[in-house]
Amino acid sequence: MMLLRPPLESTQYASSEYRQALERLQALQSMSRTGDCWNNAAMESFFATLKMELDLHEAQGNRTDTRNLVFEWTRVFYNRERRHSSLGYLSPTRFEEHRARLN
Repeated sequence: MMLLRPPLESTQYASSEYRQALERLQALQSMSRTGDCWNNAAMESFFATLKMELDLHEAQGNRTDTRNLVFEWTRVFYNRERRHSSLGYLSPTRFEEHRARLN
């Protein structure tokens, strides 16, 4: 079964407004072909977890406060403490340490 993006989403991310915003931010767009649902699966999972665990559905303070909150969550909790099923239930830091010992 082939999974397709809803038409609105495909149009939204291909729009000239969206591309201009990416250009202003000097960001690269990552779009796979239709039906390639695995291209951004890891990042989509990360951002879903981030939004859920930090409750970022609503604005929280100013941009600097939010940036610091996300940095702290990512660098301290997500990478050092949070266990990931895709890494054998190790944190990314522990996984890298384990991998380094094996080499």
